[in-house]
Amino acid sequence: MTTFDTDAPTDTGVNKLYFAAWRWHFYAGLFVIPFLCTLAVTGMSMLWIAWVDGRDGERTPVVPQATEMAVSAQADAAVAAIPDGTLIQYVAPRTPDVAALFRVDQGADAIMVAVDPFTATVIETYPRHSGWYDFADGIHGSLMLGVTGDRMVETAASLTMVLVATGLYLWWPRGAGWRRTLVPTFARGRSLWKSLHGVVGIWLSVFLVFFLLSGLSWSGVWGGKMVQAWSQFPAEKWDAVPLSDDTHASMNHARREVPWALELTPMPVSGSPAGTPGIAGPLITLDTIDTLARDIGFGGRYQMNLPQSANGVWTLSRDSMNTDSTDPMSDRTVHVDQYTGNILADVRYDDYSLAGKAMAVGISLHMGTMGLLSVLANTTVCLSVLFLCVSSVVLWWKRRPSGSNRLAAPPFPREMPLWQGAALVGLGVSMAFPMAGLALLTVLAIDTVILSRLPQLRRALT
Repeated sequence: MTTFDTDAPTDTGVNKLYFAAWRWHFYAGLFVIPFLCTLAVTGMSMLWIAWVDGRDGERTPVVPQATEMAVSAQADAAVAAIPDGTLIQYVAPRTPDVAALFRVDQGADAIMVAVDPFTATVIETYPRHSGWYDFADGIHGSLMLGVTGDRMVETAASLTMVLVATGLYLWWPRGAGWRRTLVPTFARGRSLWKSLHGVVGIWLSVFLVFFLLSGLSWSGVWGGKMVQAWSQFPAEKWDAVPLSDDTHASMNHARREVPWALELTPMPVSGSPAGTPGIAGPLITLDTIDTLARDIGFGGRYQMNLPQSANGVWTLSRDSMNTDSTDPMSDRTVHVDQYTGNILADVRYDDYSLAGKAMAVGISLHMGTMGLLSVLANTTVCLSVLFLCVSSVVLWWKRRPSGSNRLAAPPFPREMPLWQGAALVGLGVSMAFPMAGLALLTVLAIDTVILSRLPQLRRALT
């Protein structure tokens, strides 16, 4: 016989709702635990790889000297190191004791070249986005399964919202006081595990919802179709600037590099008298563009993307998501006409929509790019998520009937006086997070069409 210990009053409609919530909590957890463990481990790996070694080799050390070589001389050395290479991007050093980086494409391959800015000597070359950070990032974002993996991760993240909501309902104090809810009770056995699971869960819930929302904003359905599409920077703000059919997302390579609020915004094009004065003089080169960048406020590390077509533009950017700075409110993107040197667009954090501003700050917090404290804080969250996953399995194992081959899910009450409220909650979650709704409908269909006709299998799952 299986017994259940709950915090709900007995023999009431509320208790039946409690068991229904517990059952949904159980099944949602059964699906999402492998994903949450994977996201926590890969996320923590990315945090520390970026902090210790950098994401693209930007921490390659050099010996500072009195003067630096011109950016064009450094670029010539980088291109010379890659046969038939095409210069795509320059990443300025963060500090004087690290190398400058150049992206040089060799056909379809993107190669990063680290150059000593004081001697214009090539230090090393390596394929772009080929390190351990990118391996972890590929698993973290899409399980290395492309669109299919993205949808699987989005479904898991959406169902985790159900997990959080039902978990809060289950652990909410019911006459026992908040101390027992917020401070663990150090008893023995299952009671200790239950207390630790509930207390860690309720403290973590706010942070977990934040991480889920900021991560879901990059997803293909909830993020791309429902949130990002309505929160992009309106290119109409650029007065009389001709626009390309390409969006800013065309500048991404292998991973997200363009600010969330700009991804869907069309790129401006060169070749018109539009814009405001930028470079004074007829020569528009790497060196004059670098000088312009410094003059208009790009200090330390920034990125310069070269025009790659007849109507392309020079793009200068500083983005905390790319670890250019630790302050997301200093994010900035500037486009310069390759023929006139005019500044066609200058987009700053203050120009973003409210959702764009929230995402700029949110993704920096999510990725831990705001300094060591954010790395440590995010590590704590990842470890807490892993603890919740492990403790949930321990709780199930301790409650599971000895010697039984049943899954031992919490029983679903035969009568649900408050089922309308539960249905409204399910409907709300489905409308807010479509992939969660699709998963819930799938489970309902399986339960109705398949399990109802296979009593033996149904008994094993209860």
